[in-house]
Amino acid sequence: MNNSSDPEPHHAASDMQTDYTVGQDNIEGRLGPIGFDIHNRVFVVSALASGVFILLTLLFPERAGSIFQSIVGFATGTLDGYFMLVVDFFILFCIALVVLPYGSVRLGGPDARPDYGYLSWFAMLFAAGIGIGLLFFGVLEPVYHANVSLPLGIASPFGADGELNPAAVPEATALGLAGTYLHWGIHGWAVYVVMALALAIFTYNKGLPFSIRSAFFPILGERVWGWWGHVIDILAVFSTLFGLATSLGLGAQQANAGMNFVFGLEVSTAAQVVIIVLVTAVALVSVWRGLEGGVKKLSEINMIMAVLFFFFVLFAGPTLVALGGFWTGLATYVKEFVPLSAPFGRDDDAYRQAWTIFYWAWWISWAPFVGMFIARVSRGRTVREFVTCVLLIPSLFIFIWMGVFGATALDQLYADPAGSLVKEYVIDSYSPELSLFGMLNELPLTGLMSTLGIMLALIFFVTSSDSGSLVIDTITAGGKIDAPRPQRMFWATVEGLVAIVLLIGGGLTALQAGVTATAIPFSIVMLLMCYSIIVALNGELRRKLP
Repeated sequence: MNNSSDPEPHHAASDMQTDYTVGQDNIEGRLGPIGFDIHNRVFVVSALASGVFILLTLLFPERAGSIFQSIVGFATGTLDGYFMLVVDFFILFCIALVVLPYGSVRLGGPDARPDYGYLSWFAMLFAAGIGIGLLFFGVLEPVYHANVSLPLGIASPFGADGELNPAAVPEATALGLAGTYLHWGIHGWAVYVVMALALAIFTYNKGLPFSIRSAFFPILGERVWGWWGHVIDILAVFSTLFGLATSLGLGAQQANAGMNFVFGLEVSTAAQVVIIVLVTAVALVSVWRGLEGGVKKLSEINMIMAVLFFFFVLFAGPTLVALGGFWTGLATYVKEFVPLSAPFGRDDDAYRQAWTIFYWAWWISWAPFVGMFIARVSRGRTVREFVTCVLLIPSLFIFIWMGVFGATALDQLYADPAGSLVKEYVIDSYSPELSLFGMLNELPLTGLMSTLGIMLALIFFVTSSDSGSLVIDTITAGGKIDAPRPQRMFWATVEGLVAIVLLIGGGLTALQAGVTATAIPFSIVMLLMCYSIIVALNGELRRKLP
């Protein structure tokens, strides 16, 4: 993910006045050669709690694994309806912002103009949305949903006798892709819109610090700078930390699987821990080099590699089938949007509980991380323009990627079920980290492109860690964006350690548990944000009246 420098807030007359200044509660000093500038309470509580979590998980991995399983079971089995209603509400909230007069409000004030042209802005929105997940799930999800989890209760093309029924293939392909689009489309981006809009409106229009707690000024007033605000920021830290750890853990699993596929490296937790340690070390170098010399250059390299990788799969595989699959999946997604979004009256628990709820929790956990980035690059846009573009543009890019990769893999599966590595890795043995490489095995230049896939996963790993450490450091430094670099390096290290202990404490289940545990309270924070956004926008509309 790329980052930009922060544009200056709009300081016109505001209906929310405060004497609070960024960093006023910080402690500055030096420990030998290392300088620090931290918000004493938010940083200390977040750092100590992270340390305790890491230590206890390492000391009691079996007990931790049992707790993680209980958390996942509670979230998916008991709170599934809650999570679906919350995210559905965010979509309705976004629609209301577009169609009501609120859409005319400009982020930064009436005279503000965008800091970036459409092409650059769209590219950065796309960069905010892609990551390890596209590589890990791009083949896995369409194939799995079309044949195993079966959204909306469709019949599997592989009947009870295991034989392929060609008549069931078209519906399974369409709903498998549509079910994937649900998890990566406007539902998730609606979550990001709420967070990003709250940060943008209170920073650029109200002149408050670039901090998540600022969005609660209409509710808490000056108390937002006290312990209420500290709790909000600490929740944001842990939400970001576990959301990132999940991505890093998945990236390590996929990189390990790819190295096994290409080079024969053993697939094991130990190997994945070594990968996390090595890539975190690279991330630390990137952090030290700063935005221009570090994450920006890596992000540009990664974007070029991802585009080349995509076009290779598109043109080396069945091009017309891939494009047709994308379009069929999109049409089915639009047609079945309401049934797929509905929390009740469903009999597809394997799809809805095991997949959809995890995704909604993951999007909520990533909201502070991606929301801060989107807010930084969107000053000058109207609310209507902002909401519409953030919902639709990244979703469309992701649909194209998932559609091409998914349709290509499904075509391979149905053309030769007995010899398909995709079937073996996704359906028979369920080795999700190998699904991408199973698809690449049927295309030319398998070794070269598999190596490129590994490199993409690793660079996504580095840029996510680097950007995430910047966001967490901003929160724990009281909203400052120029805190000493060692603080950002500290948080990059913590992210790697949390990913490691989650893998040791239960693998994918533990990664899911870390996300859902933080998403439960943070979802309440985001619901309250919606009220604050309306209060702020009402103030902007009153100021526009003659």
